[in-house]
Amino acid sequence: MESQVTESELQEQPQVVKAEAERSENVLDRFVPRKVLINRSWVMNGGLAILDQGLFTGSNFVISVLLARWLPAEQYGSYAIAFAVFVLLLNLCQAVLLEPMLVYGSSTYRNCLRGYLKSLLLLHLGVTSVIVFILCVSAGVVLRLGQQNGLPGALVGVAFAAPCVVLFWLAKRAFYLKLSPAPSVGGALLYCALAIGGLTLVYRHGLLSPLSALLLMGLAGLGASVVLLICLGLRLPSSHDAPTLLDTCHQHCRYGRWAVGANVMMWIPVSIYYPLLSSFSGMAQAGELKALMNFASPVLQACAALTPLMLPYAVRVLEEKGDSGISFALRRMTLLCVSGVVPYWLLLLVFKGPAFRMLYSGRYTEVANLLPIVALVSLFGGAFYGPSNTLRSMGLPRLVFAAVSVSTCISIAIGIPLTRNLGVKGAVWSMTLSEALSFVSAVVLLRRMARGALQSVPTVPVLSTSK
Repeated sequence: MESQVTESELQEQPQVVKAEAERSENVLDRFVPRKVLINRSWVMNGGLAILDQGLFTGSNFVISVLLARWLPAEQYGSYAIAFAVFVLLLNLCQAVLLEPMLVYGSSTYRNCLRGYLKSLLLLHLGVTSVIVFILCVSAGVVLRLGQQNGLPGALVGVAFAAPCVVLFWLAKRAFYLKLSPAPSVGGALLYCALAIGGLTLVYRHGLLSPLSALLLMGLAGLGASVVLLICLGLRLPSSHDAPTLLDTCHQHCRYGRWAVGANVMMWIPVSIYYPLLSSFSGMAQAGELKALMNFASPVLQACAALTPLMLPYAVRVLEEKGDSGISFALRRMTLLCVSGVVPYWLLLLVFKGPAFRMLYSGRYTEVANLLPIVALVSLFGGAFYGPSNTLRSMGLPRLVFAAVSVSTCISIAIGIPLTRNLGVKGAVWSMTLSEALSFVSAVVLLRRMARGALQSVPTVPVLSTSK
């Protein structure tokens, strides 16, 4: 009899355990709903992502401000042009390496990340070798043309800094594939310490120049990359079904052929005005524009900081919700970006006079009245991350390219004569027009997708590792 009772109890035990688990889940959901836990995790990771990007871009912002204070106006204009080239190269590498990495690393290659990253490192070596060669040749050409304002040296600095910083970004973004940005924050902190500490040391020894500043950025990126790659090597498990280098190149080229065009088109209406101003009005006005745009950099980079989280998140939302997830992802990501831009500018515009005097020691105050226009640039620029990241997560960078191409062509057609006649003011208004048109165009294309006007394109592409 006792044995029969014991056997029945043993048979009932799984049901008892299951019932207890269900009651525990109900109690947990009653006091801490699962949605709240998910949102709390999203807020925590989002905060870490902003801190991560804030440390990186904050150090570059401090470098830009210190160079504006310490360098002559013409040399700072040379730095502004070289930095615009630097941003262009980062955008190209973003399109070919980093952006596809976030999409494919969150879907196709999520179970073989170690082998996938090895292929990406080899691809990085090939791409950046071409960049270094082109920049060194360009620096030689500029030197032969008689430019003695620091521009040739600055281009050499970009040739060193760009590959190192791209490697740093690649190592950082690998942690975002698992939605764990905490180690990346440590790498950004190391970058910040090396860059700012090195700049201070160089300035005290009287060696400051656009070349030395860019070399320091490269050295800081290289040092932080080594630490992060070692950390990744210890964390990532070995994988036997890793893609080959040819497979990785094929996937990234298929994605990047449109992303490259989109990123170049996004670069043109913002950065093309530095060389235009230098040719129309001299290097000093290029420095004035850079001093203005330094104020927009923190909020735009904060939006960019969320991209490594937003892309994998949007991919998963679209996988779970299908077509209905398009509008959901658009609203959530756009509001997330814009919600940080508005309070920043409200505070800054109230204290724009003291802000200019504090940052630039009384320099560049003649363009302080243009700061409200710069606020519009960053407002539309931040909002654009919502629809553009949604389209990218769907594997449709060609629609991002379409949106920015229209806006770029219109803004450049209007912006060149405006810049020639109005100088810095014309350049800033042209940037505002471009960012506004980009945002509207991207939203229109995405809404058409959500309504099913482009039903032939799958919501989430089926990605394969075969050629």
